[in-house]
Amino acid sequence: MSLESDINSLVESVGLELYDTCVVSENDETIFRVSVTAKDATDGGVNMDKCVELTHLISPLLDVTPPVSGNYRLEVGSPGIERKLSTLKHFTKSIGENVFCTLKNKEKLKGKVLKVNGNKIFIDVEGEEVETDFSEITKAKTYFEW
Repeated sequence: MSLESDINSLVESVGLELYDTCVVSENDETIFRVSVTAKDATDGGVNMDKCVELTHLISPLLDVTPPVSGNYRLEVGSPGIERKLSTLKHFTKSIGENVFCTLKNKEKLKGKVLKVNGNKIFIDVEGEEVETDFSEITKAKTYFEW
């Protein structure tokens, strides 16, 4: 099994869902970031206790199978209200939320995700339904209007 698959099993064991894993560099420090979400809105969501429990479960796995060479820090948490969208599943879970997308042709879309149908994503951009293929999106994230 892959490291991500093993991490996914641990995340599911505490009643959460794996959103993403990534390696980032911040302030000359390498961070292996595990982002998790609630399976649904009724199960209490992601809280500090669950993140601590998950950190204690994942840490021994990473001792055996490190995600990167050299020193790194494990960080477990929620992807937040403004988060990157890198899979169709991310878009599906973001239906009804505001998104900002950059397409391969450099066009930018800013609006609300209406639906996902196959590989097609439908976004309400200023009252107009815009359809784009997931493969045309180079970068996407949710955003929150204050």
